[in-house]
Amino acid sequence: MNNSEKAFLLNDLQDELGDKVLSYDFDRGQLTVTVPRDSICQILQIMRDHSDFMFETLMDLTAVDYPERENRFDVIYNLLSLSQNHRLRIRIHANENEPVPSVSSIYKSATWYEREVWDMFGIFFSNNTDLRRILTDYGFEGHPLRKDFPLTGHVEVRYDEESERVVYESVKLTQDFRTFDFVSPWEGISDIQDQDILPGDEKASSQPEKAKFAPEYGWKSYKKEAE
Repeated sequence: MNNSEKAFLLNDLQDELGDKVLSYDFDRGQLTVTVPRDSICQILQIMRDHSDFMFETLMDLTAVDYPERENRFDVIYNLLSLSQNHRLRIRIHANENEPVPSVSSIYKSATWYEREVWDMFGIFFSNNTDLRRILTDYGFEGHPLRKDFPLTGHVEVRYDEESERVVYESVKLTQDFRTFDFVSPWEGISDIQDQDILPGDEKASSQPEKAKFAPEYGWKSYKKEAE
């Protein structure tokens, strides 16, 4: 879709939807329109059936989490019109306490997409008749694509030889997470830290005891061979 076609599409949308177009932007050659959450079914019905649009296919339905906002989620609907050769991205804002109307009665594929968004983000879709987890296991705790979900998860799964079954246990970290200061990625590699060749290497001077245990490889080894 070229720029003139996108402009025509936006004008048609504004004429048809009026004040339901809350905002819009063009990003990477695609038009994104933000609309009210409670009007999403009505708007998608128009997008599918109106002769000016004819977006017959819901290509994808996903979400993005912005936990610092009151309405922390963006729910994204990616539409495709095969007959018009147009694409459109529709966006609504949502939170974790108020349900989003299901569009599965308009696009049948939305049933599966909404299940995935519920599983990954915890966004509830009202009137979806099969809103179950689809990627995580039964009894899974939390929603993995939320920004506040721990990277390690809450449980780990292993096969227990004694009981001859799969067991779930609380996560036990085998080593501490390293604390990075985003200055030097080479902290702890003492055989190059005394060469003053990298930003942040001054940290090595506060840990001289590590240098005497440094193996002869890397920069030191290369320097000796060159000499």
